[in-house]
Amino acid sequence: MINTIGTVDALQSLKPNAQWTIQSGVIDWHDTEQTEPTQAEIDAEIIRLQTEYDSQEYARNRKDKYDALNQFELISDDSINGTTTHKDAILAIKAAHPKP
Repeated sequence: MINTIGTVDALQSLKPNAQWTIQSGVIDWHDTEQTEPTQAEIDAEIIRLQTEYDSQEYARNRKDKYDALNQFELISDDSINGTTTHKDAILAIKAAHPKP
């Protein structure tokens, strides 16, 4: 899944709970408590947020695979049968999606 961070994400991160609207790419600042961030601040926050999101791709991929496993059944079966199916499945997922 590709996620692109944009102005809305940056504004929400920089100025939580601020009041503003965007129409045709133009920010209309309504908040009297918080100052409007500059375009440079918004651009820098977009880059920071996108970098943070991209750095966690391995974790999102692992989670999808972990969620597909019936882990309780695998653990139970391993306990009964003396096997390592669950451990092997987890190690295979980590190998396929290594932490950078």
